[in-house]
Amino acid sequence: MSNYNAADSRYDTMDYRRCGKSGLKLPLLSLGLWHNFGDHDDQDNAREILQTAFDNGITHFDLANNYGPPYGSAESNFGKFFKQDFKQYRDELIISSKAGWDMWPGPYGNFGSRKYLIASLDQSLQRMGLDYVDIFYHHRPDPETPLEETMGALDQIVRDGKALYVGISQYNAEETAKAAKILKDLKTPFIIHQPRYNMIDRWVENGLMDTLEENGLGSIVFSPLEQGILTGKYLKGIPKDSRAATEGSYLDKAQITDEVVSQIQQLNELAEKREQSLAQMAVAWLLKDQRVTSVLVGVSRKSQLEDNLKAIRNIHFSSEELKKIDNILNF
Repeated sequence: MSNYNAADSRYDTMDYRRCGKSGLKLPLLSLGLWHNFGDHDDQDNAREILQTAFDNGITHFDLANNYGPPYGSAESNFGKFFKQDFKQYRDELIISSKAGWDMWPGPYGNFGSRKYLIASLDQSLQRMGLDYVDIFYHHRPDPETPLEETMGALDQIVRDGKALYVGISQYNAEETAKAAKILKDLKTPFIIHQPRYNMIDRWVENGLMDTLEENGLGSIVFSPLEQGILTGKYLKGIPKDSRAATEGSYLDKAQITDEVVSQIQQLNELAEKREQSLAQMAVAWLLKDQRVTSVLVGVSRKSQLEDNLKAIRNIHFSSEELKKIDNILNF
């Protein structure tokens, strides 16, 4: 039995935005379980992060079939924490999962076939000990499977009661519009897109955000800190214990150029004037756009999450501040 009881004040400071034109609202910050919830991670720390998130109004936990490592372990571990701590709060939670990347050997464990998506979600539900997820995503476009098949699988998943809503991730504007048309015709509750987006990586501004708005879709953005670049970690170069210094990391040290260091130093000066850390300003910058329903944050400890939560205290930017950010980053 769990000794955990959620804070009575959990809804006092978090704001929630409607996801596109749907009836669902998401917290301004959501917790991503991509890292730090695998079998090799500190389980007490992972549990503390989840509890701290919910105690502060973060009702949305975002997973995928291949989160870990090893694959599936983030869902399995979340399932243990859910049973211990959160089962009594199920109706207050938004739990999402995804499928689209390689998950198991052979031709049926990857991309976007009906076979893969339905089988993968069945496995995810079993690992997490859930009857359904609130949102199920196709994790990336599949260049070979007909879009009608992939979207048809998402529709079937909802009709089978395994998900309440569906979404897509990493689709471009044209692909998103096509998917929206198919799902609208099927009357499937397609409500959300999960793209990569931050002050440095702005590909979504090249049509995708407009497409989402036109189709009544919300967005939940990942990698808000550009793999740690938009934090104070690299203000003086590359620390030995940083992600950029770790071989095989998602962040290549070649990305931390002298120009980048200069840019983040200038951004940090602006953040200090706003009485924010650089990371807080980076998160707030995303939330200035009402089309961003929620920002996915990934943290390795409770203190990082508490620091991110402070970002929502000030998500307003003057035109001068926005212009300065664009000039620093050469936009």
